[in-house]
Order: sequence, then structure tokens, then C-alpha cells
Amino acid sequence: MSLTVNGLQVYYRTLKGEVKALDGVSFSVRDGEILGLAGESGCGKTTLGKSLIRMDGRMRHAGGTVELDGERLPIADDARMNPYRFHKVSLIPQYSMSAMNPTRKIGKMVGELLRSRGVKLDRADLEARLAQVELPREVLDRYPIELSGGMKQRMVMVISTLLNPSLLVADEITSALDVSTQKAVARALAGFRDTGFVKSMIFITHDISLTYQIADSIMIMYAGKLAEKAPARTIVTAPRHPYTRMLIDSLPEVGVRYGDKKLSGIPGSPPSLLDPPTGCRFRDRCPLAFDKCAEEPPALEVEPDHFVACWKA
Repeated sequence: MSLTVNGLQVYYRTLKGEVKALDGVSFSVRDGEILGLAGESGCGKTTLGKSLIRMDGRMRHAGGTVELDGERLPIADDARMNPYRFHKVSLIPQYSMSAMNPTRKIGKMVGELLRSRGVKLDRADLEARLAQVELPREVLDRYPIELSGGMKQRMVMVISTLLNPSLLVADEITSALDVSTQKAVARALAGFRDTGFVKSMIFITHDISLTYQIADSIMIMYAGKLAEKAPARTIVTAPRHPYTRMLIDSLPEVGVRYGDKKLSGIPGSPPSLLDPPTGCRFRDRCPLAFDKCAEEPPALEVEPDHFVACWKA
């Protein structure tokens, strides 16, 4: 088992109080698995990704544990997490196209980054990774401004995997790209896993259709909680949580004319995580809600590898 998260709670400090961005999330990722993480904005996807590498000073670890390859990560302690960053767990940030130093040529910047981690640059290994993402070795002699958006994105992917981390977290890395470039980036991510550059991966996105193409399993989050987790095909074809069903139903269908059939979203809004409601957090928007929903549903395994947090699942 590569990653095991148990009851993880992560809060943000604000002037109005603490935002309970993650409030008791448990799941696991196997060796070699790509987990797609989806849900509405504000559901806790990015917070979950960042909390595994401890990259945001506003975060407070309020409870729960994270184990990677059988070793407990000290995610509550920024200094103690430093040896694990990029060696054991690495992150491709949400705005990775602006993550490179604009005043350094890329090759020089990569060398400086590796030296800061006590690692010597292996030119042949670097060029092999560039080939994996279909970038020419000449990019190492260029400044970031000389690369297109898609090339910058793929270069940051290479940099994030140089130390062969056990877990790679890719946070919304396709959201600013055109469709053809999105597919190329998604293929490159899967290639990193297949070639052994990374052991397992969490792919955070709003795009369930893109996630379905590369993920082995998909986890749906809502208001800081796990709603459903299952193999990718099961989530798309046979979801059990009402929120997952409504998410899937809101996707446009190829070949359908929407002059006659209008797209429909999910009515209502997610609850405030400053003071989240008791019970099921989706119940005020759920068409299946009943009295029992005033109690919080546990995430139960309804079928092998299929977990659902819903009383009617």
C-alpha cells in the first residue's frame, strides 16, 4: 500500500475563524495507482494535495494521519517535512506555468534545484524525461518565456519528478490548456507512472471526462468530506452517491443539441466550511434527503473498492 490517509483534518486560519477545509477524510492509494480527485470548487481537493506535502503556512493539521510506504509523514511540522518533499512526495502546483524562475535558463535552474536537495544533475536521465513528455533537449538552453504554455507545463512536470517520488500530486495542471494539449499532458502523466519515474499519483481536476481517461480510480469530494470512491469506470457508469450522479448528469453529451435540451447544474450552493452543518453536508441540495441524513453517514464499502458516504447508497 503506497499511501494511507486516515481521518485527515486540515483547517485554514482566517480572521473569521477556522475554515474546516478537510474534515475527516480517509482513503488509500495503491502502488502504481492513479487516483483522480474531483468535485466542485471549494470541496477540499487542492487542500488535500497541499497537505500531503505541507506547502501552505496558513494550514493547521487538526487531526488524522498520513502514511507513505509504511512510514508516517510528519505533516504537522513544516521543518520535519522538508526531507520528504520531492524525494518521497512531490507536487505539480496548480499554476505551474508560472512556477519557473524567469531570470534563469531552464538547464541552469534545474541544476540549482537539484543541488539544493543534495543531488547531482544526471544529464542523460534529464534528457530521458524530456523525451517522455516530448520536449527537445534544447529547452534546457532557453528561458521559460521562450516556451509555450504547454511546454512550460510539461517542463514543470519533469522538474517535479526528478527525484523519483513515491507519490506525485498533480493539481489542476490541465485547466489552462487547450484540449489537444490536455490529452498530451495526461498521457505524459500516465507515462511517468508506467516508466517508474513515480510510483503512484493523485490527479486533481474538475474534468471528470479527462480523469476517466487516465485514472484507475476516482474519488469525489464534497464540502471537505469524501462522498464516493470507486474504480473510474464504476464512478462514470454506476455511481451510488446522489452528488456523484448529479455531477455526471451535468456533463455535456457529444451529439446532443442543447437548443431542445438545456444543460442543468446542481441547484443550491455548498455549505460554508466556517460553520459546516451537522449530518450529511449534501442533504440541503439532495433530492433523496430524509430524516436519517441529519446524522453523518460513514464511508462504507458497498462493493469491492467502492466506498460511499450516503445512507441510501
